Amino acid sequence: MSARTGPAVERVGVVGGGVAGLGVAILLAEAGIAVELVEATPDLSALGSGITLQQNALRVLQRLGVLDEVQRLGYGFSSLGMRAPDGTLLAEVPDTRADDGGLPATVGMYRPDLARLLAERAVSVGVALRGGVRATGLDQDATGVVLSCSDGTRARYDLVIGADGVRSWTRGELGIDLEPEPVGMGIWRAFTRRPASVTRTDLCYGGAAHIAGFCPTGEDSLYAYLVEDARDRSTLGPEQRLATMRELAEHYHGPWDEIRDDLVDPSRVHYTWFEWHLLDGPWHRGRTVLIGDAAHCCPPTLAQGAAQALEDALVLAELLTTRPALDDALWADFGARRLPRARAVVEGSVQLCRSLRDGDQAGVPQLMGRMSALIGQAP
Repeated sequence: MSARTGPAVERVGVVGGGVAGLGVAILLAEAGIAVELVEATPDLSALGSGITLQQNALRVLQRLGVLDEVQRLGYGFSSLGMRAPDGTLLAEVPDTRADDGGLPATVGMYRPDLARLLAERAVSVGVALRGGVRATGLDQDATGVVLSCSDGTRARYDLVIGADGVRSWTRGELGIDLEPEPVGMGIWRAFTRRPASVTRTDLCYGGAAHIAGFCPTGEDSLYAYLVEDARDRSTLGPEQRLATMRELAEHYHGPWDEIRDDLVDPSRVHYTWFEWHLLDGPWHRGRTVLIGDAAHCCPPTLAQGAAQALEDALVLAELLTTRPALDDALWADFGARRLPRARAVVEGSVQLCRSLRDGDQAGVPQLMGRMSALIGQAP
């Protein structure tokens, strides 16, 4: 008699409705597993500005059944531009990850659109999606987990997946002492109109900011960003934030001249610090596991945050749906496939930040090349 193959679980609870949580929920539900997802935010598509999706992210989105819509709503490109502060184009670097399947190397898109697509897909494959509901209690034993929620419900699952972000409630509930660390840089982001001259991501390293860049997110939109030394910007009101970003953008030209003129809406300007953390060891405790930003987060210098979260979802779902038991062997394989790759991306992102902050850019091309080769491989 042949050995039985998966699934290792029949009923799963997911905490967090970002790309990691929705991604794993979709894949598990497609395999016939009962999935319930709780997300504290009432409207999953209400937050965020732009997002850059490189090809390893696009491959997972294809598997999730949303790639056609991602390409329709977003803006695909297969090269990277390097510019001087005065706008001079220094180099146009083709991205060799463009494959025979017709995928662009990168798609930029409006992050709320991606959230909406994933949420709609999740519901269509049978995920019970509960927005505006917080997880409040986690009680696990050898055979399952009871998850309590703010709406008064208590449900028992074979596994709970904590995909609830950088400041994960689930991580704290498991007693894991892991806090994000700042890298000494802050980023201004704005979502605005796409000038016709912007057809890919262009970057400028140096000048008044460490990084000045932009990414098209659709036929009529882009997001632009400026990275500075970390400062306390919390006292600035919306109009002051807009004025501060415009003042910094004055030092950059070329497409930035049009972009800056379109920076007129204070509600579209945001400022955050770069942070990182990595759970450098098993991501599970008993029958609860962390994925995505709950387990690892990195500065966006390599544009890999969402991609690594989606890879977590893909690998975890593959193991849960093809293995007969939720045992040490499954967790060992999950760790072997995800921890080294996530560590490399986190460390590479932080290293790039430190090189730019310290004015030592000599090793940046080699670092970018290593990272490109890594993320071109299957997880």
